[in-house]
Amino acid sequence: MKGFRLWIAAMVAMLLVGCSGKRESERLVSVTIEPQRFFAERIAGDRFEINCVVPAGQSPESYDPTPREMMRLGSGVAYLRIGNIGFEQAWMERIIEANPDMAIYDLSKGVNLIKSTEDHHDGEADEHHHHHHGDTDPHIWSSISGAKIIAKNTLDAFVDLDPNGESIYRENYQKLLVEIETVEREAKELLDSVDRRTFIIYHPALTYFAAEFDLKQLCIEMDGKEPSPAQLKLLVDTARDHDAAVVFVQREFDQKNAEIIAKEAGCRLITINPLNYNWDKEMIHIAKSLAYGKID
Repeated sequence: MKGFRLWIAAMVAMLLVGCSGKRESERLVSVTIEPQRFFAERIAGDRFEINCVVPAGQSPESYDPTPREMMRLGSGVAYLRIGNIGFEQAWMERIIEANPDMAIYDLSKGVNLIKSTEDHHDGEADEHHHHHHGDTDPHIWSSISGAKIIAKNTLDAFVDLDPNGESIYRENYQKLLVEIETVEREAKELLDSVDRRTFIIYHPALTYFAAEFDLKQLCIEMDGKEPSPAQLKLLVDTARDHDAAVVFVQREFDQKNAEIIAKEAGCRLITINPLNYNWDKEMIHIAKSLAYGKID
């Protein structure tokens, strides 16, 4: 019932904004996650205010916005969606219905999407629902090629919204491309000489990163659920067979099983944040963690 009441309150809030005929800010643009805000703010400069809907530290797979947050979202002129993440699958249709005049841009347009390796499961109680992303892995920002496409789609969105600022957006976009290519160069240098190319992660947030740099990702999460003891043992054995170097933990997920696997497989346990606003620094942190290698 809690989830249903939240949905009703959010819908009322969005309708109040949508029916008012006036927007709080003609320069407010919303995005789903913090890495998008990184790209959007680099390109927009001070010509748009960027509102991130899913707060830092929250999972975009299961986050439910408050009515206040939905009112703020509805007061803007556009929404830049990342593509297929759980929050958007659960809320985007309602956002569009409540804000028919809001421009919606899909930043995953043009990305060579990878099929998801996990399925979803629903909680036993209504108030503990789990969003999912179906057949498509949504973590497109966790690769260099994905970042470049997101940046280009973001540029196109701002030019469409504000043609008068096109020269500024294009100049900022070129500067951002230099930053992305610097990350690409550094990550490639770090990872080219890595012998142990398998890593373990709780939630499969680095699928595109692994594909781009010829790495193997093993996931602790099994079909969206905690692994059974037998599955946990199998994962430890697989990690040993593949000489896995690192177990990555994310703050949005339980670390208990990651700690067990790291200990049993002799891997380094490293905290990462794929949802970090500082996309460039996080990508290099991940690459350095893999380059550092396995416990002797």
